[in-house]
Amino acid sequence: MVDIQIAKVIHYYDKLGVAVVEVVNQPLQVGDTVKISGHDKEFSQTVQSLQVEHKQVKKLPVGESGGMKVDQAVREGDVLYLVTK
Repeated sequence: MVDIQIAKVIHYYDKLGVAVVEVVNQPLQVGDTVKISGHDKEFSQTVQSLQVEHKQVKKLPVGESGGMKVDQAVREGDVLYLVTK
C-alpha cells in the first residue's frame, strides 16, 4: 500500500465537522479513501462529501480548495494522503 500526499487542511469548522482542504499533487474526489495525519492523531475515512462555495462537487482539482466532511476533528496543517493499494 502506497500513500500519496493529496491535500492539506487549511481551516477546520468544528461545529460543522468540515475541513477546508487545499489539493496538491492530484485531484481529490468523492469515494477516495484518505488517511488524515496530524500532530497527535491519524485516521482513515472515505470521502463522502466535497463542496465549493456551498455547492456539492464530485472532485476538487489540483490547486483548488474546498470543504470536506470529516469523521473526526482535524487541525490546520494536517495532511491528507490518498490510500492506494
